[in-house]
Amino acid sequence: MIKYFKILLFLLALILSDCNPDKKQGAKKYAEKPERIDLDEIKTRGKLRVVTAYNSVDYFIYKGKPMGYQFEMLQELSNYLGLKLDITVSNDVKKNFDDLLSGKVDIIAMNLTVTRNRSKMVAFSEPQFYTRQVLVQRKKDKKKTKDRTGFNPLIRNQLDLARKSIYVQENSSYAERLRALSNEIGDSINVIEIPDYEVEQLIGLVANGEISYTVCDENLARVNKNYYNNIDVETPISFPQKIAWAMRPESQALQDVVNKWLKSFKKTARFKRIYQKYYLNKRSFHIVNEGFHSMKGGQFSVYDDVIKKESKKYGLDWRLVASLIYQESRFMPDVESWAGAVGLMQLMPETAETFGVQSDDLKSPERNISGGLKFLIWLDDKLKNDVPDQNERIKFVLASYNVGLGHVQDAMRLAKKYGKDPTKWNDVGYYLLNKSKPKFFNDPVVKYGYCRGEEPYQYVNEILERYEHYKNVVKTN
Repeated sequence: MIKYFKILLFLLALILSDCNPDKKQGAKKYAEKPERIDLDEIKTRGKLRVVTAYNSVDYFIYKGKPMGYQFEMLQELSNYLGLKLDITVSNDVKKNFDDLLSGKVDIIAMNLTVTRNRSKMVAFSEPQFYTRQVLVQRKKDKKKTKDRTGFNPLIRNQLDLARKSIYVQENSSYAERLRALSNEIGDSINVIEIPDYEVEQLIGLVANGEISYTVCDENLARVNKNYYNNIDVETPISFPQKIAWAMRPESQALQDVVNKWLKSFKKTARFKRIYQKYYLNKRSFHIVNEGFHSMKGGQFSVYDDVIKKESKKYGLDWRLVASLIYQESRFMPDVESWAGAVGLMQLMPETAETFGVQSDDLKSPERNISGGLKFLIWLDDKLKNDVPDQNERIKFVLASYNVGLGHVQDAMRLAKKYGKDPTKWNDVGYYLLNKSKPKFFNDPVVKYGYCRGEEPYQYVNEILERYEHYKNVVKTN
């Protein structure tokens, strides 16, 4: 495998190295006609659209919960702006710049180094922190005494990078810096830009002996030392550089509010906790290697196989079911609510019995999930004629699972009475949310009376938001 990979990398080196004239010219223009979208348009839309990188620091799923430095920072910003956070994931730097300048996203939130070439195309935020670029190289693992793989002497002087082949992420600032360093040392450095590989994947190739060198930001490199005790990250190849978010140059109002917020937020204890949690946490090795981290093992829970098996029977996306189960029980099969709901999908004993699950089986993961999914399918069938659009109907189904079909149908009748669309969740959700007010729960069209509607309304939102995160990291069913 290593031999095959080295042959592939050699061929890539011939194709992707300094013979490409566009690469020599530095950063290129990424989009022809940037959209003029600013804060007012974003607020009208109601969503802040952001792209971030999928790695063990910026954004990942751990035990079913979205986490990451960029994720938590973006949550804080979206809360400050009063906007819903719409996150997409891409490790393709060029695509992310394209999407920003074409208006598909509003912010690139990654470990982006501020460079002169990039600053000609985008506007950078207030720096979040400063870091250097460092050489990642392999050192002998003292614990593996039988390791016979050859080792290069550790490089400490940048002059010794002459004639070396260094593999970096395509379109990254690392390639730009290495070409500048090549000029500074007066000799060639063979910079090989690898498409479709994220920085941490290249670090893994160094650790496994498949490539000799890569380059990484020092803060991320030190996190990865927790995972690979045979890498060395002590040789800097740059001065400290700014790490910031990127926005469209025309989005001046967005820039102003983001910068104002960042300057203030960076002074808080909350910011320090977020930074320490992801960049200085020595437990990160154990977290990643538990198997419930989406970067390693990719499991949301120990019950993933059961969730997949049962979901497939009913034609449901297992990631949606997993999100519902996280909401109900945090994947704990023995949990019992104050109201008597039991197990992974928090089934009431009466409901469970209706769908073939006896009381003694409620804590059985497979039986509990089976009963819960039968209940979901039953609700879907009841709503199918009234809400024909499947994407809309799933919101009605989830709300009914939480609060009962009767209360949801009450909200549908209220929506129709007040001239709204009873087949659209945004309209129906409003009346469900307000069904705790006498004006609505005393209305003659209401059959099931008072309902504390905030809980099912948030229930639907949280499950679907988490489902989007699950889809970000698990692409197939």
